[in-house]
Amino acid sequence: MSARKSKPMKATTLPFLVEIGTEELPPKSLKKLALALLANFETLALSESLLPPGARNEVYFSPRRLALYVPALRLRQPDRDEERLGPAVSAAYDAEGKPTKAAEGFARSCGVEVSQLERRQTDKGERLAYTIHISGEPASAVLPDILTEALAKLPIGKRMRWGAGETEFVRPVHWVLMLLGDKPLKAELLGKRAGNKTYGHRFHHPAAIAIKRPADYRKQLEKTGKVLLEDQDGSLARKIGALVMAAAEQVHGKPVLDPALLEEVAALVEWPVPVTGSFDARFLSLPDAVIVAVLEGQQRYFPLRGANGKLLPHFITVSNIQSRKPVEVKRGNERVIVPRLTDAMFFWELDKGLRLDTRVAELDKVVFQKELGSYGDKRRRVNTLAEGLARNIGGDPVLAQRAGNLAKCDLLSNLVGEFPELQGSIGRYIAEANGEAAETAVAIEEQYLPRYAGDRLPETKTGQALAIADKLDTVCGIFAIGQKPTGDKDPFALRRAGLGLMRIITERELDIVLIPHVRSALMALPIQGKNQEALVKDIYEFLLERLRAYYLEAGIRADVFEAVRARNPGKPLDFQRRVQAVNAFLALPEAASLAAANKRIANILRQAGGQVSQDPRTELFQDAEEHTLHDKIQELYNTVLALIHKDDYRGALKHLAALRGPVDAFFDKVLVMAEDPAVRANRLALLSSLSALFLRIADLSLIQVD
Repeated sequence: MSARKSKPMKATTLPFLVEIGTEELPPKSLKKLALALLANFETLALSESLLPPGARNEVYFSPRRLALYVPALRLRQPDRDEERLGPAVSAAYDAEGKPTKAAEGFARSCGVEVSQLERRQTDKGERLAYTIHISGEPASAVLPDILTEALAKLPIGKRMRWGAGETEFVRPVHWVLMLLGDKPLKAELLGKRAGNKTYGHRFHHPAAIAIKRPADYRKQLEKTGKVLLEDQDGSLARKIGALVMAAAEQVHGKPVLDPALLEEVAALVEWPVPVTGSFDARFLSLPDAVIVAVLEGQQRYFPLRGANGKLLPHFITVSNIQSRKPVEVKRGNERVIVPRLTDAMFFWELDKGLRLDTRVAELDKVVFQKELGSYGDKRRRVNTLAEGLARNIGGDPVLAQRAGNLAKCDLLSNLVGEFPELQGSIGRYIAEANGEAAETAVAIEEQYLPRYAGDRLPETKTGQALAIADKLDTVCGIFAIGQKPTGDKDPFALRRAGLGLMRIITERELDIVLIPHVRSALMALPIQGKNQEALVKDIYEFLLERLRAYYLEAGIRADVFEAVRARNPGKPLDFQRRVQAVNAFLALPEAASLAAANKRIANILRQAGGQVSQDPRTELFQDAEEHTLHDKIQELYNTVLALIHKDDYRGALKHLAALRGPVDAFFDKVLVMAEDPAVRANRLALLSSLSALFLRIADLSLIQVD
């Protein structure tokens, strides 16, 4: 007998690829656009039931393209049943049992006769109902709409039009590639018919490249098209960093690899080639920050430092072409920075000869914000705040006041006028040249720290006090004039300022009760609101929300944050210690059981209502488990309170973990809501005393237990 051949199973998923080819995209926002495209597509494709759960999808981008690669996309949506509810049965039939117009209208909307409708019992009574079977659409029919919506939702500040069409995008679109498996999708996107062709490097391979399979796309672009793509993991930025490191070794230097610059360069080049250049050593007499600003900020070059940490008269730039005349490329890059460094040298010679303290009065002529006054007004407010904060954290109030007076004077310098990103740094250099105290000079620079996520924090007490005061004045001022951040809009960068302020307090372990300083900042403003306390609460909540985002990024769960927030600690440092303690507690084997017990206790006490005592009477205990639990609470009570008093919340929770056995036994054996009112009240009191001990740290009833 011959074996019967089984038919191969038809694939239910296929890889999917889409690429939008454009003119050069904005490099500083390219990664943000790419990540938004991936997130938008995944959200929409999941809602349309086209993405299997758990798949890792990729986003690729280069200066002239945005692309998505989905390794497994469902070929069609699953069929589904949709239940529709109609009018109440009482309104669907008249006294004689005949259908009313309401019933007939509902039946018509479902495409059936009234007799085919069902009756369904709901929480709002008995209603007419009908279940409609909906066949799933093929992916090829749904994808163009998904992509159109995903692209429309991209965070593009200003969209462009091109040609005679009405299509808008961040840059003019030249081609669209769209493959589902090995078949091009017949669709139109951003005014272009989709196909299976992409284009390589503008100079190395400008011709079209046919992509046969989505999985081959990235390798084929690199091999044939001379295009290296960046992805959501930053693989190209890392490759560029390695190329720059290797090139720097040739001149015995170590590159300054700023992550933001690496990301920007990865969005500027498709075929990175490192080029080493040099400049006249006389420019090394400039402050380091000025040289770095010229090389990084103006030219996208990577500065080099020697073994002693000092800048070398060399740099690495990354070209987008493998030139046949690399020497000419090198000379061109060297030539272009000479006038910029020369200008910087001229401005520095002018600025370093001036005293900062002679320019303080001029700050009154520079507007900070029209409703909040001049920089002179801000200087006076920040001065007062910084002096008080310095006293709070063990700093020198005299140094804080001096630093506060001089902090904004470098805004009037020539160099900051040319390089705004150097505000603070130039002030420090001029202050050092003026002979100011070392800590005062450093604090002038530290007032702006941290400048971005992950940036360093102020080291000096004066710098910490000044940085907190400056950020707090800005946050409170903008809130007071009713311009707090909304949605994606944050023109005054208050979220960054708020997070920076909270990071300084928590990571530098500053024992500050923040709300009184918020009140002081508000009282110093030229605008006074009618309900200051509501504004104080609003600002403090805003600052706590910055911590929430910070913790989430660090891998700390939202329910841990909420458990601590429910206790409303007044000190950010205290808040931090409690969060860290609860997070560590969740790793203990007893944590899940005790969190569930706290949730159960909270529900029982809530249902009991009224005032529940926390002083149970031992003579009313009827079961051994009541005695055991009570004895264990009493045994731990003083130790736990002593640890809490020392802010050792982690140690306190570790001791409280010993309650798991007695708590589990209590709930297994004891009926809390006993018939005898006295026994019931006593058992509630026992649970209340247990809950109160945990509540001294956090509300564990808010922890989500699997």
